Amino acid sequence: MCGIAGLIDFTGKSSLSSLTKMTDVLYHRGPDNGAYKLLNDQYGQIGLGHRRLSIIDLHTRSNQPMVDSTNNYWIVYNGEIYNFNEIKTELLNLGYDFNSNSDTEVILNAYIHWGTKAVDKFIGMFAFVIYDKLRQKVLMFRDRAGVKPMFIYEKDDLILFSSEIKSFHTDKRFNNEIDTDSLSMFFRNGYIHSPFSIYKYVRKLIPGHYFEIDLVNKSRVLNKYWDVIDAYNKPKLDISYSEAKSELKKQLSKAFNYRMVSDVPVGVFLSSGYDSSTTAAVLASTNSNKINTYTIGFNNSKYDESIYAKKIADHLGTNHTTLHIDENHIEEIVESLP
Repeated sequence: MCGIAGLIDFTGKSSLSSLTKMTDVLYHRGPDNGAYKLLNDQYGQIGLGHRRLSIIDLHTRSNQPMVDSTNNYWIVYNGEIYNFNEIKTELLNLGYDFNSNSDTEVILNAYIHWGTKAVDKFIGMFAFVIYDKLRQKVLMFRDRAGVKPMFIYEKDDLILFSSEIKSFHTDKRFNNEIDTDSLSMFFRNGYIHSPFSIYKYVRKLIPGHYFEIDLVNKSRVLNKYWDVIDAYNKPKLDISYSEAKSELKKQLSKAFNYRMVSDVPVGVFLSSGYDSSTTAAVLASTNSNKINTYTIGFNNSKYDESIYAKKIADHLGTNHTTLHIDENHIEEIVESLP
């Protein structure tokens, strides 16, 4: 999962200790490693913090914050770029060198070569921040569907960012004034939609957008790089029903197997519904090794679907595990949930 946190402080009054606290409150998102870098730019401070959950390239060489060989480009990143190997091959052919097998370094070199247009190449879920020392800019990106979170606090000459709002509470300068419009939205809808949050000075980075901060003049611009409406309005394929079925299976297989790329074991949650059953079936038919499937069952038959999931798992020949939970399990974890 990983977690990122950091700051842009135009007053230059931040400390490594405050950056560390911001980052370590996200320990639950990344228990494998924590690292922090407070950089003193001529226009202010840039703080980058990262909590790592190791998925791709488990070696310490892939720890973050990561910097390129020239020390001009820094990155902290949460997510997975599923097609990073294809992009890496393209960059190798363009003369770029790599010190790791991580997708993090691919993102960084892709940005160095293509700038903000690099994001158009990424297939995956991501939230990442790049400090571009040469252009004197900080850029924050969020994936197209908003799978990975990114919260941004702005007030006066201080900008904070994090995977979770709780990071901001560790900074004594955080103004936690409630946004009454957002509160009203929550009571009406049961949630607060992007870009708003419960706090007046905190906003969610909108999916499919990147936030560009110019350190020289302190200007800030929100840029859109993708929109679901634009994708929907693309020309439709003129193919037969039979061809459509074949193309759908091809696309599903490609999408599912992209998500199997990992240096740690991967499994499939199997509920017995159409979505998870299709996922398991496609992966089982396209992988030589048995896939691992998992189901949560309930002792109350009214809510239990594990028997159907087991039938599907047996049919597909997966390594299947079922965990039945009851009220006692919930009582054991409820205090740790907040």
